Amino acid sequence: MRLNKIFISSDHAGFNLKKNIIKKLSKKLKIIDLGPSSTESVDYPDYAYKLSKKVASNSRNFGILICGSGTGMAISANKNKKIRAALCYSIKNTKLSRLHNNANIITLGARLINKNKAINLIRVFLKTKFEGGRHLRRIKKI
Repeated sequence: MRLNKIFISSDHAGFNLKKNIIKKLSKKLKIIDLGPSSTESVDYPDYAYKLSKKVASNSRNFGILICGSGTGMAISANKNKKIRAALCYSIKNTKLSRLHNNANIITLGARLINKNKAINLIRVFLKTKFEGGRHLRRIKKI
């Protein structure tokens, strides 16, 4: 599958990690930053909903959401019926989120993982292909 667009957003807790990810990955990928633009306190659901709409508009779009734990962003993003946001913290769970769940948004906890781990997880997420088959049947039930 060819990627269309990669959107990224965070709350204030994830802002610095978001900037580091953009700096590192924008050399090879076009990443569209949906905010915020500072570490001033914001409400994560606002940014999760904004990014989810963009990702849901095209099946080749992907998203990266970052907050303190990654959990709030995942819960908020998954309110959109076309979104399968996965909180990723290891290579194995990141691969499985794509292979079996066809996740289209990766959520990360800025207070739980460092920059290098985040970048590695994003790379794994973007290069792993959905297996389909029995997994597609299950996804259709969501």
